[in-house]
Amino acid sequence: MPIIDVYASADLFPAGTDRQLAEALTQAVLRAEGVATPSPVHLDNTAAYIHRLPPEAVHTARAGGARTVRIQVLTPPGVLDRAGQKRLVAEATEIVAKVSGDPSQAARTWVLLTEAAEGGWGIAGTAFGREEFAALAAKTS
Repeated sequence: MPIIDVYASADLFPAGTDRQLAEALTQAVLRAEGVATPSPVHLDNTAAYIHRLPPEAVHTARAGGARTVRIQVLTPPGVLDRAGQKRLVAEATEIVAKVSGDPSQAARTWVLLTEAAEGGWGIAGTAFGREEFAALAAKTS
């Protein structure tokens, strides 16, 4: 049950595309985790936050108002193997380029994969680690 944050200039994605972006990224993350058929628990708890920033708030060393995108995906411990990492970075980059309508956007899209510490993932008042995730998965199967 990952958390996805997308940071981009407010005008980078066309108006009305936030849901499309969030849904496509959510499905990409679940595929990368190996979730072939997401359960309601996966779908209800995989969250995507689209942060549309004022253009003057996005900078690179070269310029202000930069057309970069930062996607940060926070996952529970150990859910992405190396193949999943590669797949997710490639798919997320492709999704951003497609939704933005600019194929060159891929070269300016950063994908950061962050793994929560064991027990450092909480929802519904429970600090989840491998044991709690295994119990949850067994309950929803």
